[in-house]
Amino acid sequence: MPAGIELPGIEEEENMNRTYEELIIFHGHSCPGLAIGYRMTGAGLDFLSASKAVDEEMVAIVENKACGVDALQWFSGCTFGKGNLVFKDYGKHVFTFYDRSTGKGVRVAFRHGNVPAGLRNHRTKFTHWLLTAPEKEVVSLKEVVIESPEPARIVTSVECAFCHEGVMETRTREINGQVLCIPCADKHSASREKR
Repeated sequence: MPAGIELPGIEEEENMNRTYEELIIFHGHSCPGLAIGYRMTGAGLDFLSASKAVDEEMVAIVENKACGVDALQWFSGCTFGKGNLVFKDYGKHVFTFYDRSTGKGVRVAFRHGNVPAGLRNHRTKFTHWLLTAPEKEVVSLKEVVIESPEPARIVTSVECAFCHEGVMETRTREINGQVLCIPCADKHSASREKR
């Protein structure tokens, strides 16, 4: 079982609540989305026999920007700051975990269709069900083979010629010989189109 994650079980429910309580403090409140992310992360790390990433040994690809992603960051150690959290805006409760040390990957999906009828309208009861239902009722797991994501790179920063803020060199646009950040380049292009 991954460190810091306790999946629901009769004997483990009290310990699970303590770790979930820590997550609530990090996130700010308890909600179904947080519980979904909690279960998905625990299942994914357990499947890979992995623990919290200290550096970039684990990579997570998330397909939404909902509350559950906070659970993923808190328990997996995959974060935007370390460069081992990749966001794809597909609006799906799906996390893919990839362990660089083993080359194993797993796609974890919330089993949306398994939620008992009418439960979604009762936030507290829905959250309780998410935290206590058997794993196979809440998530599906599928081993996947993916290309190893590129490790995070340190990129030189340059100054935007318009706003004078620092910007990663790889995120600039050159317009009329001047280096611009993307927002300034977009504004420049929009103002040219209005003429």
